[in-house]
Amino acid sequence: MNAADALAESIVNELRALGIDVALRDVHLERPARKEHGDFSTNIALVLSKSLGRNPRELAGELAASINARPPRNLEVAQVAGPGFLNFRLRPAWLHEALGEIVTAAESSYAAPDLGHGERTQIEFVSANPTGPVHVGNGWFGAYGDALARIMTRTGWSVSREYYVNDTGGQIRLLGESVLARRRGEVPPEQGYQGEYVGEIAAQYEGSDDVVEAGRFAAEQILANIRATMERLGIHFDEWYSQAFIEESGRVAATIEELRSRGHIYDEGGAVWFRATTFGDSRDRVLVKSNGDATYLAGDLAYHRNKFVERGFHRVIDVFGADTHGQVASLRAGMEALGIDPSRLEVRIGQMISLVSGRMSKRSGNYVRLDTLIDEIGPDATRLLSLLSSIDQATTLDLDIVKERSAENPVFYVQYAHARIASIKKVAFERAVDTRPIEAVDLGLLEHERELDVLRTLVDLPRVVEEAAVDRAPYKLTNWVRRLAGDFHSFYHDCYVMGEGVAPDLTQARLWLVEAARIGLSIGLDLLGVNAPDEM
Repeated sequence: MNAADALAESIVNELRALGIDVALRDVHLERPARKEHGDFSTNIALVLSKSLGRNPRELAGELAASINARPPRNLEVAQVAGPGFLNFRLRPAWLHEALGEIVTAAESSYAAPDLGHGERTQIEFVSANPTGPVHVGNGWFGAYGDALARIMTRTGWSVSREYYVNDTGGQIRLLGESVLARRRGEVPPEQGYQGEYVGEIAAQYEGSDDVVEAGRFAAEQILANIRATMERLGIHFDEWYSQAFIEESGRVAATIEELRSRGHIYDEGGAVWFRATTFGDSRDRVLVKSNGDATYLAGDLAYHRNKFVERGFHRVIDVFGADTHGQVASLRAGMEALGIDPSRLEVRIGQMISLVSGRMSKRSGNYVRLDTLIDEIGPDATRLLSLLSSIDQATTLDLDIVKERSAENPVFYVQYAHARIASIKKVAFERAVDTRPIEAVDLGLLEHERELDVLRTLVDLPRVVEEAAVDRAPYKLTNWVRRLAGDFHSFYHDCYVMGEGVAPDLTQARLWLVEAARIGLSIGLDLLGVNAPDEM
């Protein structure tokens, strides 16, 4: 039983001894942000006080006295704080025991709780229209979708990554017109596509003058480029799903007919309307225009019906850009109208990314290619920087800081910690310092505050991974990786692992601490899709 479970069980037992019946699931322990507040904290006295008609601080005092009289393993003291919080300070032995658990579980099992229980989940992300190279604006959240898939897979969901290829409709015809114009040596139409890539595609196109044929040829070339860009970032999609397939297979018409059979369709002004207001949308929505063309919403409803009904995903997570925010209510309304629980559809809206470096002025058309950013700072930096904050916060990226090899550069700072771990192991090998089995090592020698800080952070990893999965928030893991890197750098400076003045037994204990830090960084960086280099 780990320290948190032992504490929770002790709290339940002592409350029952005080005549207060409480279930174990109702006891919530948190890790205080400040070390002076102890190792764990609970608000259970505050929660119970209202129903019991008790003063919460007095109740917390009684509970603290009972727990201190019969302390669970490794508890040093329970203390009342504020209006009725209970803080628990543990002896370092709990961290030493956790160290053993970490290295025993290793990368394969540590911080891998089964939260999803095999639930089939699809994450659709990026899905940039294949009408031009993927740019920073529509590719920035690729790392988010991939990292979320990695985190959810580790925590028990059965995840499929999908890219929705918008390969039909007016934009493809316009792309075809632009390619054909370039092939004739003319300027593309005013609303067409102007980038240099259009001319490059036109030089390769040998087909007819049919705009759809030319547009689909161009889309295929562009999509190959998008695939290559995603591969550079280590992003692999399980499915590249075609919008043209959805439309040409009759699924749009079938979806509209199903809505009609359920009484949610009406005809007006020559158009087909969906009664979206019945399901909380701000207004009813057109699904088929008076000219017979299906709207984007009609295709999107058919696509999501395909996800849930035909392919059997229990949960779908869509990662959209800020400009698609207005579509969410209509999409949810459509799911409910089709008899699909709208809570099974999650939509994550990403905010804008801004670049502040003057060196990023090379443009194709009117945007910065994602490939250009990767060329400038590398795939690891591109990924980690896009995961520094919550997806719903706008980001401003200073490339000059990213390129510095200093603590100001979060990517360098984190990767350098792993390189330092590798260097310690290399020195131990060169000096023929063999690491003894952990059960033969006195981990109680790890008493320095820098050592304990590393262990405290490592112990937090299972909780952080769980929160990142449940909240769909990879940035929480990024924050944890940065914290561990900081703790390890401080340990590296203040605590020599081997050499003159370091007792052999202490060297052994510190080597195992270094191995635990390696495991933690390896897990964290892998979930973020960032390399863990042995050299910098």
